[in-house]
Amino acid sequence: MPLSRPLLDAATEALGLALKFDRPADAVLHDYFREQPGLGVRDRAFIADSLYGVLRRKRTVNHLASDGARRMLLAYLVRIAGVSVRELAGAIAPAEQRWLAQIKAEPLDSLPLAVRLELPDWLAERLGRTHSETELLALARGLNEPAPLDLRVNTLRCEREEARQRLGADGIAAEPMPYSPVGLRVRGRPSIQRHPLFLEGALEVQDEGSQLLGYLVAPRRGELVVDFCAGAGGKSLMLGALMRSQGRLYAFDVSASRLSRMKPRLARSGLSNLHPQPIADEHDVRIKRLAGKADRVLVDAPCSGLGTLRRNPDLKWRQSPRSLEELQRKQASILSSAARLVKTGGRLVYATCSFLAEENENIVSAFLAAQPGFRPLDCGALLSEARILIDSDLFLKLYPHLHGTDGFFAAALIRDR
Repeated sequence: MPLSRPLLDAATEALGLALKFDRPADAVLHDYFREQPGLGVRDRAFIADSLYGVLRRKRTVNHLASDGARRMLLAYLVRIAGVSVRELAGAIAPAEQRWLAQIKAEPLDSLPLAVRLELPDWLAERLGRTHSETELLALARGLNEPAPLDLRVNTLRCEREEARQRLGADGIAAEPMPYSPVGLRVRGRPSIQRHPLFLEGALEVQDEGSQLLGYLVAPRRGELVVDFCAGAGGKSLMLGALMRSQGRLYAFDVSASRLSRMKPRLARSGLSNLHPQPIADEHDVRIKRLAGKADRVLVDAPCSGLGTLRRNPDLKWRQSPRSLEELQRKQASILSSAARLVKTGGRLVYATCSFLAEENENIVSAFLAAQPGFRPLDCGALLSEARILIDSDLFLKLYPHLHGTDGFFAAALIRDR
């Protein structure tokens, strides 16, 4: 289908804003679409798909076109997205048509490894310390594929099979996830937030890897549980459902605005045991009052987010070695503070959506060296207790190309004394 000049111009403008990397790409799109109310559904989809496509394949695109958003967009459309020069003919100048014909023949198979991985040099170098080239290329392919729509069924409202059948009756194809007992994976991009199941609180959008963290925490009815870095509350809501809304569950976060986004979700969920609590920092007095009292504590730590590149490809261009060092200091401090809440015999789960050892194994190893009262539990064994069979051992490590999830790391620790 021929592409119009106004649509190409709009996509170029949105991409130019995203390439500043001064805020998340989804925020750029949200604001741009709000300022352009005349754009139709298909136009918005084209702009979003093109923008995210360029961000995913930016190294290759920059090899083909390094001079501005328009040429980067055109190179992506013709060389990667499969749009023909003929479809663009009415929207571009003759000189651009000749240039596009030239780059269609540009060889790409001998580019440097970091370019083929579509990663910054520093990140490719760090991953190369622990992964072979073959493993890295497989990981990159997984990270550069758009993520599916993953749903968690709130079993306080509905059973998974019932939800699957109701979605199917409305033309939404969903299949049980391979690992999560309460997960459904949906084909395509239906407007799930308008579906009655979502409005009733029976469904939440949540990646399967995130759901598996709930089964590592494994909260029981009547326990005192803390989600230490709750954000908008996706994991908190799952923990509350696993507790069957019995006991007490605190959702802490330093951002009151993030916690406020939990309010409508909490109202839909049917939970009565979940208590959102904004805190000043990891040393807040409200945390100190719970010292040694919690049965389960989840620390989904602030991290680079590099495991979520399928959804947030701009993150690899907004992170740096310096920002990673700052995150490591914060992660160590948060884990140390959260550990004080855990009672003897209680469980502490540390998790990130990253695949870098600096944010994962290194943080846990340093913590265990400083906290001899804790020892690690076997994550594979814990998940098997929930009848979740997955190739995991001491630590849980999830990858998109192996498990179909975002990239996750988790360690489960028990306090012996």
